[in-house]
Formats: sequence, C-alpha cells, structure tokens
Amino acid sequence: MSNENTMWYASWFDTPYYHLLYKDRDDSEAKRFMDNLTQHLSIQKEEKIIDLACGKGRHSRYLNSLGYQVMGLDLSKNSIESAKKYENERLQFDVHDMTKSYSETANFVFNLFTSFGYFDNEADNINTIKAIKRNLTANGMGVIDFFNATQVINNLVSEEVKQVENITFNIKRFIENGFIVKQIDFSDNGETYSFQERVKAISLEDFKQYFEIAGFTLLEIFGDYNLSTFRLESSPRLILIFQ
Repeated sequence: MSNENTMWYASWFDTPYYHLLYKDRDDSEAKRFMDNLTQHLSIQKEEKIIDLACGKGRHSRYLNSLGYQVMGLDLSKNSIESAKKYENERLQFDVHDMTKSYSETANFVFNLFTSFGYFDNEADNINTIKAIKRNLTANGMGVIDFFNATQVINNLVSEEVKQVENITFNIKRFIENGFIVKQIDFSDNGETYSFQERVKAISLEDFKQYFEIAGFTLLEIFGDYNLSTFRLESSPRLILIFQ
C-alpha cells in the first residue's frame, strides 16, 4: 500500500504506525524546551498560546500543566481526537489547516518539532507565516522550532532499520528537489506499507524572506532546546522568535 503523495502528512500522521515509530520521543527534552522557552519569553499565566501543528498535544498538555491557556491545532483528525481526552477549561484542541488563519487569536503562536516545510507549493509556506501573523494579538510573538537543514544534510544517515514492537521499519533518507526525504517501508499483518516524509530544507535566509513578506521582525535565533547560540554547521535546531 503506497501513500506517497503531495499531502503525505495528511495520510501518514493519521496512521497508528506514525505514532508507533516515534513513540520513544524524548518527552523530558520537550519539557525542558518548554520550560526554557516560556521563561525566556516571560509568558504570563493570563496569556494564551496556540500550539500550531500540535499532533497529539504533548507540548500543549505540558504547557497547560504549567498553568498556561493553550489551544492545540492540527490537521490530523485522529491526533486531535486523541488529544481531546485531555481538554479542560484552559486546554482545547481543534482540527485546523495551518495555511489558513484560525478563528481565535493568541499572544503566542508556537510551531514546534519541525512541523513546517511540508508543502510542495512554496506559497503554502508563506501562507502559513501570514496565517500566524493574523492569529497573533497586537505585539504577539511567534516561535518556529525547525531543524538546522545544513547540519541535517551534512550528517544524513542514508539507511536505517528500526524494530518497534513486532514491526520492522526500513528507513532511507535522501535529498530530492530541495527536500529532505525519509522513505519508510514496512509490513504488518501481511500488508505492505510505504510512506514518505518530505520536509523542505529551509534555511535561515529562507525564513528571513518569509518573515519579511509577512511583515514580521526576526528577534532571536537559537540552536538547541537549551536556547544556545545558533551555529550553522553544528546546531541541531533552528529556533526562531519573531514579532
């Protein structure tokens, strides 16, 4: 069963296999990042955060546990259905296309864990930045946590086999037309599956252009979840704070 198409994220993220493959994500790292980020930005408890492309809401739930009002948005209906089990009066989730503005505004919009650059159409990347602009209150701030494309390309692992429970995931990585591609093949219950993750290798200069088009000012750049200085050749992340 092949699911390689221009909206790979719409199908792959909605499968249980996606969550199985990534079930060992480091939640302690995510929590440390949220602690560092909210303290650095001096976010007040009465302020609202939109977690854009929130998945099943692990960042949203932790931010809410810190006392913040959070709206988690994601295109995946299955992920949002799972996240809604954790809703309370200061934590809500909704299905939403990030290329369009949401019906509510917030003081902060977070786009975390490389949840950007999925689109084949470059205009959709710009539309997403413009939508973030419309979803922010006056003087609101946005945060994008993206991979450092230079570091990823220089250290690309071309092939990997990962055994998770009873499934063997065969993973290949390569560069194609400016995208970093992860080909994921596996079988389960006699059925063969093939998925791709395709993320554009967006550079810091590319983001600067997006921000200029949308009317944002880039305020700060960090290179990891400890908010260390960004270094092009070695930093694992490209964390952008803009207003």
